[in-house]
Parts: sequence; structure tokens; C-alpha cells
Amino acid sequence: MIALGGTIGTGLFIGTATPLRDAGPVNTLIAYIFFGVMAYFVTQALGEMATHTPISGSFCVFNSRYISKAIGFSTNWCYWFSWAITFAIELFAVAQVIEYWTDAVPNWAWMLIFYFILTAANFCPVEYYGEVEFWIALVKILAIIGFIIYAFCMVCGAGVGGPIGFRYWRNPGPWGPGAGLVSNINTDRFLGWLSSLINAAFTYQGVELTGITAGESSNPRKTVPKAISKVIFRILIFYILTLFFIGLLVPYNDPQLDDSTTFISSSPFLISIERCGTPVLPSIFNAVMLCTIISAGNSNIYIGSRVLYSMAGTSAPKCYGWTTKQGIPYVGVITTSLFGLLSFLNVSNSGQTVFTWLMNITAVAGMISWIFISAAHLRFMSILKSRNISRNTLPFKAILMPYMGWFTFISLVVIVFIQGYAVFFSFSAADFFANYVSVVMFFAFWIISQLTIYRHEPWFIPKDSIDIDSQARKIDEEVWDEPQQQMGKWEKIWDTIM
Repeated sequence: MIALGGTIGTGLFIGTATPLRDAGPVNTLIAYIFFGVMAYFVTQALGEMATHTPISGSFCVFNSRYISKAIGFSTNWCYWFSWAITFAIELFAVAQVIEYWTDAVPNWAWMLIFYFILTAANFCPVEYYGEVEFWIALVKILAIIGFIIYAFCMVCGAGVGGPIGFRYWRNPGPWGPGAGLVSNINTDRFLGWLSSLINAAFTYQGVELTGITAGESSNPRKTVPKAISKVIFRILIFYILTLFFIGLLVPYNDPQLDDSTTFISSSPFLISIERCGTPVLPSIFNAVMLCTIISAGNSNIYIGSRVLYSMAGTSAPKCYGWTTKQGIPYVGVITTSLFGLLSFLNVSNSGQTVFTWLMNITAVAGMISWIFISAAHLRFMSILKSRNISRNTLPFKAILMPYMGWFTFISLVVIVFIQGYAVFFSFSAADFFANYVSVVMFFAFWIISQLTIYRHEPWFIPKDSIDIDSQARKIDEEVWDEPQQQMGKWEKIWDTIM
């Protein structure tokens, strides 16, 4: 529920407007299916490692152990950075969502109010976090399921305009106008599809939390594989099916998709509901979005502060390990929340511009983390092979590996380097920074830490010196006390869905 709730948010509700406008409904659908496939195999790779050795911090630890300590150092900071920047996005989105109802209070005031509210909330005992996030994640899931049912009814003719069907796939068309950068329409449409990949990357960010929570799970070798095996169904239901119906209900040339005055009004969800003429429902769904975005902002600080806590004394200063009496890593909370102030860029720039900047930064940082999940897993499989250990003996075996592992790794590396191509058609220092600051940060942290902190460590750890057994044996020796429970009909349905 933490992984699913953390993934459904601003990227899906608001961020899908840009790819729909530039790439069209079919190209957007293809882009999200393509990235959904990679997301699935990233979680598969992480699941195999995390169930073999369930460690708090998961892939952040695996990078240091299987590749190099400098790589682990750099990816740890990149991963934290992605969540810190995402907090700024959620603060920005909160103000935009409220602006849908009223502009009596300026956006910067709402951002400031919720900045302090969410920062203060993360100083509360953590026992409340899990409970609140569970119920808000449930609200998100029910809202998405409800929207899918609603959209199906509208497509079939329940709206004021009668049956919609595939009307907008015929006119204005399925492919979109393209990126508007070259004269050849087919090439331009491909570039539009390429641009939509960064939106997909941001939307899927968070699926890796399924594996990262392995160290805190009860009987992780049973619960984590179960959660990972359901990721593909969640992706199909909550992303692909939703985008399919949005593409049927909203034409890519709808002027509201490019509304830069009231940014939230460009949400394809709100546009589709308004176009179908359903009264009151736009405000209800906007309230759902407000609830989920506030929840996501709370999660961003929580995850970021815990990443810093796990790095304390190794990749980060020891002060990040300092906690309150209730166990709150308060230095990490303060540091992560400070990056939320980047949302105030909206004061001097348009909402669409700020959202694009922040989304690019966090999406690329997240993709770098995914690259090294795949790299660590490829390394892990190579170690097993060199020691004649069959992967069939593992608690969980990722499917179609190593083939899909190499496909995911290579695809993500290529996307990270070419995703900012548009800036070279009309160069802007601000846009270049937004597209490549995460890449520059990764290489700077990696090379500088290797030459200083880890100067006596190898650039690439030899396979024969890597210990993959000690902590795995410790888990093997654990005795898990699991009371047997009979599930009722509704509990079985819930267990199947979630």
C-alpha cells in the first residue's frame, strides 16, 4: 500500500496533460506501457535481491555491496534528492489544486501554509504515519477505480454528448501534433513520444518502494514476493487503463490541456469530467486530488528523511542519525523539507514552467536509481553464476532475466542522456539545468567520493571479495510466527486486488 499510494499522485492526475497534448492518446499509451514494462522488471530485479537479503534501505545498500562504495554513495544521494524535489512539486500542486476553487489567497501563501503543516506532521510519532497513509492510499485507489467505471460509462454514452467511443482517435487523431521542433511530421511525432517518456518516469516513481520496505516487513521472503507479483496488475489497472480512457474522453487539441493561467484545470481527469457534463463531480475529484497530493507531500518528507537516516555515518554525516525521543530523525526531516522551498519558483515563473523543471529533475534522479537497481541485480546474478549457485534456489526468482535486466538497464541509460534533447534546439540555461542537473550531480558525487572518501577502495569491487551469504543466513535462521487466519469472501477479494 505504501508503494502504490506513493506512486499515485501528481504525475498521474496532472502530469499526463503534457504527453497527451504533444504525443496524442496512442503515443502516450505506448510510452506508459513501455515504461510500465521497465518498472515491472525493476521491481522484479529488486525483489530478487531484497528477498535474498532483506535489508533496511535495500538497493541503496546493494549498490555499495555489489558494485562499489562510491556508486552506492552517489545513488543514495540521487535517490534522496529525487524525493526532496518531489516534495517541492507536491507543495506547488497543492496551491494549484486549491486555485481551482478560489484565487482569493495567493499561491505562495498556500504553499507556505502547507510547507509548515507537512513539516510539522513529520515530527509526529511514526505510528500514525502508516495508518494515515493506508487510508489515504485507499482513497486514491477507490478514486481511480471509480474514475475508470465512470469513464467507461461516458464512452458508452452516459454523458451529455452521447456515445464518444473512439471519436477523438479519428478526429483530431491518435498520434498528436508532435514536439514542434522539426518540419518532418513523423520525426516530430517521434520526438513528442520521446518527451512523454520523462512524464511516464515521474508518474511511475515510487514502485521501487515495494522492495525498499523489505527490511521492515514481517516475513519478507513471503510478503515481498507476493507484493511484487501484483505490481504488473496494479500498473495495468491504475495506469494503462486510466490513460486509455483519458485518451478516449479528451482530444489532444483540447485548449484546456495547455491552460497556463490555472494550471490544475489542465488535468485530463478534470477536463474529461467537465466535458461529459457531470455536475459537482469535478469539485469532488479535485478534493480527492487535494487529499492525495497532501498525502504524497507527507510521504516525500518521510521517505527522504529515512533515506538520510540510513545513510548517517556512512554516506551522510552522523547528525542525520540523531532522533527525537519518539525516534524521529529530525535533522533529515528539516533537510528534506527545505527543498520544498523550491516550489516558490512559481512566484516569478509560470506554473507549467516550474512544474516541468521540477518534474524533469526528480524523474531523471529517479531513473538513475532504477539504472543502478538493474546494474546491482545484473552484478548479483553474475556473482551467483561465478559461485555455481542456481537462482532456482532463491526465495524469489525474477522472470526473464538477465535478458530483460539488460534491456531495462540499457534503455534507461539511453533515456537519461537523450531526454533533454529539446534544449539543444533552443538553448536555455534554466532548461538545461532542469534536464541534466541530476546527471551532473551523480557523476560529481561518484567521482569526487571515489577520489576522496573511498580513495583506498576499488572503482569496481571484485566478485570474489563480495559477501552475499552472511546476512542471508541470518534471515534463514529466523523463525516467523504467523498465526493462521481464515479469510472471508471480502477479505479474499481485497487480498486479490491489493
